[in-house]
Amino acid sequence: MNAESNEDKPTPVPLSPAARRVLGVLVEKAKTTPDHYPLTLTGVIAGSNQKSNRAPKMDLDDEDALLALDELRSVGAAREVQGSGRANKYRHAAYEWMDVDSPQAAVMTELLLRGPQTAGEIRSRASRMSPLPDLNATQAVLDALIAKGLVEALSPPGRGQTFAHTLYPPDERQYLGAKVAKQAASTAPSPESKSVVDQLLSRLDAVTERINKLEQRLEELES
Repeated sequence: MNAESNEDKPTPVPLSPAARRVLGVLVEKAKTTPDHYPLTLTGVIAGSNQKSNRAPKMDLDDEDALLALDELRSVGAAREVQGSGRANKYRHAAYEWMDVDSPQAAVMTELLLRGPQTAGEIRSRASRMSPLPDLNATQAVLDALIAKGLVEALSPPGRGQTFAHTLYPPDERQYLGAKVAKQAASTAPSPESKSVVDQLLSRLDAVTERINKLEQRLEELES
């Protein structure tokens, strides 16, 4: 019976950009604005196109969102449910689909919504959805996701190491790897400037965390 259950269990597959964005929105809203979840189609579109906590910016319309939702439902990552009114609503099935817990879902959501990031960026942004007390805790979550095949490192270990989810189609994954490698080669500091760069990066981490808190507050006000 367990073997049959494992065979029937949905497994993560590459998703289109719109489907990745919609899946990220569904998980994010379930965590940050549970009173407005599950989402109507209007809510899905608004969340996908909002200006805060998103990269790149998108401008999905009804057709785009419905196609993305159909894609997610076809692979078992989302479901349509009957709302209290006439409008149907949508909810994610990310925990089952990706076999993740709450911290892992939060990290995956940020990678889906913003693309490749460092551990520091992930920690400051994903903490709005699930507590990540420090970088060690964040790295432990990333290591668990890497073991599941859901996350990969795009650059060598060390400060500024960049991580991405693995739900990109092969051509996008190849492009991201090449882009990160090129950026790392062009911005690598000389030994003389390394200490200055480290100081600036520490300050940048602090500023990024403050900005994310402001974005979270803005998102709450927009909801």
